[in-house]
Amino acid sequence: MTPEAIVKYIETKNHTEKALNIHFKTRSTISGLFIKGNDYKELQAKNFWRIVSNGNIEQWKQSKDMNLARIFNGSEFTRLSEQ
Repeated sequence: MTPEAIVKYIETKNHTEKALNIHFKTRSTISGLFIKGNDYKELQAKNFWRIVSNGNIEQWKQSKDMNLARIFNGSEFTRLSEQ
């Protein structure tokens, strides 16, 4: 997916606080929350996205620890969907 398509889905449908299903070309689907950190715009420009997986969302909401997130390449996404 392009960075523009990802931003459009995340921001226009108000999915910034909800976990989404992220479908990939070469790996299984994950559920996670897109994180807007200090480097959000820089990563977005390169089509990289910081995502906290479903298993770590509650811990992340309490601590806001960026180490709980992983960075994914948006060009590997095939689509985003609601849980």
